Amino acid sequence: MTSVHVADLVKDYTIRNGLKRTRLRAVDHVSLDLTPGRTVALVGESGSGKSTIAKILTRMETPTSGTVDVKRDDGTAVERAAYRREVQMVFQDPFASLNPFHSIEHHIARPLRIHGRTAAGEETRARVLEMLERVNLTPAATIAPRRPHELSGGQRQRVAIARALAPGAKVLIADEPVSMLDVSIRLGVLNLLGRLQREDDLAVLYITHDLATARHFSDEITVLYRGRVVERGPADAVILDPHHAYTKLLAAAAPDPERLGRVTASDPVDRDAIDNSACYDHFAGEWREAGVPAAKAQTVTPT
Repeated sequence: MTSVHVADLVKDYTIRNGLKRTRLRAVDHVSLDLTPGRTVALVGESGSGKSTIAKILTRMETPTSGTVDVKRDDGTAVERAAYRREVQMVFQDPFASLNPFHSIEHHIARPLRIHGRTAAGEETRARVLEMLERVNLTPAATIAPRRPHELSGGQRQRVAIARALAPGAKVLIADEPVSMLDVSIRLGVLNLLGRLQREDDLAVLYITHDLATARHFSDEITVLYRGRVVERGPADAVILDPHHAYTKLLAAAAPDPERLGRVTASDPVDRDAIDNSACYDHFAGEWREAGVPAAKAQTVTPT
């Protein structure tokens, strides 16, 4: 099995405006662990740094500082081609992540061949059909020759999941995998991911802005605000007993069946006044400094 340890991840971007250059810190000393059989939800609004972290984990971006250690059970590091094979991503938009000119069979066969999972054509086709059946796209022989535009959004996302697992992925980065889908089919895709995780003992990073699905699908929730972790802990603890002002704001915005048909008034929230200099850790039961190296973070009293 494969685990991921992320320590003090920092990502800075340089913004140019004529001759002037400024620095934008998209990710500020974020640490997290992904272990086999468990799901960590990374929750936050657009621009909070979630997708930047996903790109760093899949090596589409290089961190400014910090480390990403991917190791197997015996302690050996996963590097180079093995890293590409074992750490895979499911993208947010199933309408853009699949090439419209190629068949569904091509999308799944390509990673099988690139990573040496199959050799002969017949072996590859048999594995493609097997992967389609695993994601509940049946009859697989009918689905395989189709083009992406011939499938629904939910079916396309299932193809994307099959493509990610085809090389033998051990770590799955799911970047808002259901946000582009109809509400009626989101639960089915999340249940599919849950089943595949149990079958393959996957380590999953589930990126979302939806606290409701985060609680349903994850074991642990990490809340990001403006690039910093402001709250983390078991999923139920973060949802039912939020401590940070931003987490409370997210929880208040989530749909509540108990308030069905009622509009609740609330005072306007000054988002600029929300403090992201402290993080509440439910595991430790204390507030600690955010945006600093984990080894130097001190216990603080929130203001």
